[in-house]
Amino acid sequence: MISVQSAQQRILSHFQPLETSLVPLDGALGRILTQPVISGIHFPLFDNSSVDGFAVRMEDVRTATSAHPVTLDVVADIPAGQMPEKVISTGQAARIMTGAPVPGGADAVIMVEDTDCHDRKIDSHLPEKVHIYRPANSGENIRRSGTDIQPGQAILPNGTLLRPQDIGILALLGIASVPVRRKPRVAIISSGDELVSAGMPLLPGKIYDSNGPMLAALIQKAECEVISLGVVPDRQEAVQEIFARAAQTRPDVIISSAGVGAGAFDYIKSVVESSGSLNFWKVNMRPGKPLAFGIYRDIPFFGLPGNPVSSYVSFLVFVQPALERMSGIALKTKISIRASLVEPIESDGRESYLRAIVQLRNGKYQAMLTGHQGSGNLFSTVQANALLVIPAGVTTCPAGAEFEAWLFEP
Repeated sequence: MISVQSAQQRILSHFQPLETSLVPLDGALGRILTQPVISGIHFPLFDNSSVDGFAVRMEDVRTATSAHPVTLDVVADIPAGQMPEKVISTGQAARIMTGAPVPGGADAVIMVEDTDCHDRKIDSHLPEKVHIYRPANSGENIRRSGTDIQPGQAILPNGTLLRPQDIGILALLGIASVPVRRKPRVAIISSGDELVSAGMPLLPGKIYDSNGPMLAALIQKAECEVISLGVVPDRQEAVQEIFARAAQTRPDVIISSAGVGAGAFDYIKSVVESSGSLNFWKVNMRPGKPLAFGIYRDIPFFGLPGNPVSSYVSFLVFVQPALERMSGIALKTKISIRASLVEPIESDGRESYLRAIVQLRNGKYQAMLTGHQGSGNLFSTVQANALLVIPAGVTTCPAGAEFEAWLFEP
């Protein structure tokens, strides 16, 4: 067996960022930019009103109060999307809607609530005069041109993982498509005569395949494309056929679950070695010792354990960092904290990833295991919100001892 760290290093040495493709904005969420975004415009594009109201000259309304309002002639109606034609002169005002360009001559906007004209409808009758009930400061309720963004300003750096707000600002700048890293394509194979797909009749001796759907969900969460090849029975010719079919789909990675142990019906290792090579197939960890990594027909291959918790943990520890590297994401630091044990636990000396509930109590994070830690007990993973990492060589962990914990969510 090799160490977890050695296995990670060997795996990552086989992966590089994938090539760039140009995608429209509606397909860019969660993708990685391969070029920085520089603004070609200023924003706002023009001085515009931040409220519905009346564009005025500050000097004209300097003495306005509710008891002694100032009366102005209304000379224009300015809806959003239309440039004003009139310039506001002394004693004049223009009705203006939110987002509409501020007319020349005006240096403030009075909200409709501070006038005697509360009708906000664009097609409503334009009053001849308006009473203003309070003074205004210069620039009040005006969003000045270029106050947010200037031409040549750096907006998003290379390597950005695009979020909804990033998509919004790209659209704001008029950018319709962006260069991003291609999504990794990942083929999944579930192995075992005992497996049937959810929804099918469950005959004696059979179990439902949980690894296939779970791995597909993990791959989708990692913003990668899933190629699901279903369940392959424990026959060498069937395993050879499905691996050949997997290669024909042109994936960037092939992942199988089960079939990489030392059992009499575990054929995956021999099939991979017949058309490639295995780098290693045992790791000093719990759960997840029977992990295989190699190359099949020039395609990186992960053989994950069959027990669902082992498969889940192995994906997080080994597969996810490789997918992130291909996607162009700098290796993410896991959401990691230090947590103290509520109760003493025993470990077998392998590097262990134990399902736990981590809670903040009295200003300190505390961890408690979610019951039985068997690698087939997937429900304990559902109950957990973290993996507690016990280093290799540690067998006795007293209550109060602190260890690293990987949180499943922020």
